[in-house]
Amino acid sequence: MALSLPSLLSRFALAPTDLLRDATYRRLWTSILIASFGGQVTLLALPLSAAVLLHATPTQMGLLTAMEIAPFVLFSLPTGVWLDRMRKLPIYVVGELSIAVTVATVPIAWWLGWLSMKWLYFVGFTIGAVNTTAGSAAQIVLTQIVPRARLVEAHAKNALASSTAEVTGPGAAGALIKVLGAPVALLADAVLLLISASILRGVKVVETHRASKAKFWPAMREGLDFVRGHRLLITMATCVGIWQMCNQAAMVVQILFATRQLGLTERGVGLSYVALGMGTVAASAVGYRVVRRFGNGPTLVLGFAVSGVGWLVLSVAPLNAFGIAAYVYMLMSFGVGAVFIFINFLSLRQSVTPAPMLGRMTSTMRWLILIPAGPGALLGGWLGERFGLRVALGFAGGTAILLALVARRLHVIRSVRTLPTLAAEAVTPYAAEGGVT
Repeated sequence: MALSLPSLLSRFALAPTDLLRDATYRRLWTSILIASFGGQVTLLALPLSAAVLLHATPTQMGLLTAMEIAPFVLFSLPTGVWLDRMRKLPIYVVGELSIAVTVATVPIAWWLGWLSMKWLYFVGFTIGAVNTTAGSAAQIVLTQIVPRARLVEAHAKNALASSTAEVTGPGAAGALIKVLGAPVALLADAVLLLISASILRGVKVVETHRASKAKFWPAMREGLDFVRGHRLLITMATCVGIWQMCNQAAMVVQILFATRQLGLTERGVGLSYVALGMGTVAASAVGYRVVRRFGNGPTLVLGFAVSGVGWLVLSVAPLNAFGIAAYVYMLMSFGVGAVFIFINFLSLRQSVTPAPMLGRMTSTMRWLILIPAGPGALLGGWLGERFGLRVALGFAGGTAILLALVARRLHVIRSVRTLPTLAAEAVTPYAAEGGVT
């Protein structure tokens, strides 16, 4: 029997307790969705500008990625202290505006004939520097809007917003790049970021920040000591840091593999990246249920394995239609693996951290996981140039699978089945130090 229209619509209606029924969270989610569409343009246009227009070598592609990562290593720790003393939402908004201006400089440089790898290095470094502060602020803003017990659900919905853009964004970005050229297409990202920032300005957040009496360096050391003294945090940072090394090693060569060995055009690369979005949509849609079925720790480990298999498959793929299928599969498996990793990694670290420590914890954890990322990008570029692009992909895939096997045996990760509850005694020392205002 055919369903009536009201019955059909009811199947897609939000549950009464769905987070998207909350107007504040819905506004944040919409901003993430719009910014993610713009991000798809930059994800393709920046490396394609380097690979196609400037004929970058694998080593130069590795250096471009390393320049985006370097600010996290240089500035994350002091940024954490600063964030714990400042309002987070304005930093988030200014960050969106700053990236919009930065990506807009690429088409300007191209029109003036100034575009070079050095210019792209500058753009990558600037974007990384902004994300060091604004990205951490964005993660903390979420904890000010969503109860800690619902962080996995919130991160899964945020991933769904990003993955929705990843399904439709790459194809549109590829077409835009084909028609306008990679540099000019970056203007689309700038416009969408401006829209995202305007939405964020209307988010209602009750900001709480500390009037801490601690001096800067002792406060920074306090954040380091907190992470170092928490077994789950330091173990997760180590594992995700190794995975980031693999990710960056693969990322710097996969565009080159697609364009120079598989013969894909800019539009072909864009259409292939739709598979990444499909993977993240699928993982985001079922991620919360997978976590409830298997637990946070095991799902995190599953993410390492799934992404590793994708890189390994591409490393041995033939240079024909099957190779293109392997490229699509690699992107899809990366999307699934990344969602499984980060909805749990972000939720677990936020659930065990007192509110006054969130800035320093977030920045310290981002610093720790990205320390191996820069060398990973440089290593991937070096392996690709000296021994071939397949070797770099094989290194990434093999190391990620080995990581999954080792992490699976770690009790501190394997035993985490639900989000830990923050103990009252963990809050008291930090709240008592300077008070919360």
